[in-house]
Amino acid sequence: MDELDERIQAAAKKRARAEDAFTKADAELRTLLVEGRAAGKGPSHMAKLTGFTREWVAKIAPLVKTS
Repeated sequence: MDELDERIQAAAKKRARAEDAFTKADAELRTLLVEGRAAGKGPSHMAKLTGFTREWVAKIAPLVKTS
């Protein structure tokens, strides 16, 4: 294995670690958005906090109607 092969392999491992970290952070954020909606926070408010659009937040954490 030459130096280029080692760099390619290292970059692939780095990408896999970054993808895992992103997946975990994304799941945490989605959970918190759902928790925020349950606590009465609106999608516009949470969009300002996250930098995402209000529509995206509302899609991820829709308002749960209670009967």
